[in-house]
Amino acid sequence: MAETSATTTGTGENDSRPRKASWKYIGPGIVVAATGVGAGDLVATLIAGSKFGYTLMWAAVIGCLVKISLAEAAGRWHLATGRTLFEGWRTLGSWTTVYFAVYVVIWGFVYGATAMSSSALPIVALFPDGPGLKTWAIVMGLVGLVFVWFNQYAVFEKVMTVLIGVMFVVVVYVAVRVGPDVGASVAGLAPVLPDGSLFYTLGLIGGVGGTITMAAYGYWVNAKGWNNSSWMKVMRLDNRVAYITTGIFVVAMLVVGAELLHSSQVALTKGDRGLIDLGQILEDRFGAVTAKLFLVGFFATSFSSLIGVWHGVSLMFADFVERIRAERATGGPSDAVEPGGALVGRQERSVPFRAYLLWLTFPPMTLLWLDEPFGLVIVYGVLGAFFMPFLSVTLLWLLNSGRTPREWRNGWLSNGMLAAAGLLFLVLCVQQVRDLPW
Repeated sequence: MAETSATTTGTGENDSRPRKASWKYIGPGIVVAATGVGAGDLVATLIAGSKFGYTLMWAAVIGCLVKISLAEAAGRWHLATGRTLFEGWRTLGSWTTVYFAVYVVIWGFVYGATAMSSSALPIVALFPDGPGLKTWAIVMGLVGLVFVWFNQYAVFEKVMTVLIGVMFVVVVYVAVRVGPDVGASVAGLAPVLPDGSLFYTLGLIGGVGGTITMAAYGYWVNAKGWNNSSWMKVMRLDNRVAYITTGIFVVAMLVVGAELLHSSQVALTKGDRGLIDLGQILEDRFGAVTAKLFLVGFFATSFSSLIGVWHGVSLMFADFVERIRAERATGGPSDAVEPGGALVGRQERSVPFRAYLLWLTFPPMTLLWLDEPFGLVIVYGVLGAFFMPFLSVTLLWLLNSGRTPREWRNGWLSNGMLAAAGLLFLVLCVQQVRDLPW
């Protein structure tokens, strides 16, 4: 649908003509997909495949549709309103600011250590005679810091595209190598819940690619230079390509779990180390070359998540700080402050952006030597569990209100998908909180 009002684009041109959806524009979606799929997600998918074979293939497809709906909603808010997601949250009340402020500080502290360790694990496995895990983890954190500090979005996107390309090729290659059962895969598209599979199913639908980086998608859309509704068709194509790619990852890992682990009843270690177990299994069955190739894919998966968070969540934090500062300077509410969507691409050199980069890198290094304190584990777990329901519900709220231009508000399909996502993530939230080591 053609837009009727002119809006300033990221190139500074006053142009509201709809852009034709084209493959040449694809980028932010690839970034959010590469960032959202971490090593722990792949292990969870492998375990689901090892326990239930192809039975939960349908859940992977539904999960792909849920992520497309959530990311599309976040991108649509940015493009339709010219405002960032944090600006939208501010209009819902100060409670959103309190939640985000506490969440982004504690989450960043714990996630930083997790991301560095995850990126170091495959390096240690590839070079067992080299430095230990802690040393490599610090190196990975510093490499991520330097890369994001000195490169802006265009270079960042190219590197992320290469990393997701490596991930894609390796995961699909391994799935083909183990020999998928096509008939069983097709049969797995029929919705079936085997005994004991409920939370594995919910986790498969909600887990892979479902993190704070979904909220960062709109920021990457703006950083790309897409700053008004003329880019809506482009954004939607970009988003669909990204999460279809993610869906292929999930299906491929289910195939590996079903074919390589289910029949032999091999158990993997939970968390990132489960991929080291899988590397050993691949070496025993297919040889060292396949195992090492898999470890390279493991590294691409983990390191893309690291630099994606270093960049995307730092953008969100910079927007958070600048909005608070602007409101204090004007003495007015968020609506009285100039929209910040067009500023996102220039925030990569800002002090808040770089301050959060440092927060993600250096304080978490202390956790590499210490077990995570009990209280920190609890707070981190609770805040993290609530984020995806928070995102789903607030997007429903924003996109059904007068804050969004009428033509870009939710239709029945978007409302249904966001409501289903909110309910799904709420159930997962309750389960995650119950599973915490109280």
